[in-house]
Amino acid sequence: VDNTFRVLQFFSASLYSLGHGGNDAQKTMGIIAVLLYSQGMLGQSFYVPLWVVLTCQSALALGTLLGGWRIVHTMGSKITRLNPMQGFCAETGGAITLFAATWLGVPVSTTHTITGAIIGVGAARRVSAVRWGIAGNIVVAWVITLPATAAISALTYLATRLAG
Repeated sequence: VDNTFRVLQFFSASLYSLGHGGNDAQKTMGIIAVLLYSQGMLGQSFYVPLWVVLTCQSALALGTLLGGWRIVHTMGSKITRLNPMQGFCAETGGAITLFAATWLGVPVSTTHTITGAIIGVGAARRVSAVRWGIAGNIVVAWVITLPATAAISALTYLATRLAG
């Protein structure tokens, strides 16, 4: 069974990579399109050129496919131990979530998505299989990150405005 799911994980990781590209590429595409528009390279109307869409999605998908397995391996050994079948389920669940978010136009964190998927698979196996202390630390970091980043950015803006 493990050997079968090891093979299937290639496909689930590929789906997750595609979901990652579709979700995270939106942000990069927006930045590139704004830069192109501001330089007059899009004419009078604002749009995202197809080459920008394909390039951004491909770059993110390839990066996730080549390096994402290490993150999943790390997450899958710190939060809970995953066997190949559980890894397949986590990657597939994460991919479906990313596809749904992309379809709805909601930018979500791929890290949050795979972490939630791993916790879900671990808890489905056995609630005590999840290292809840580590999972809790991750959630606390997520909660702190948004206001901390907002505060640091606001201070940077104010300092820049005062200096300039």
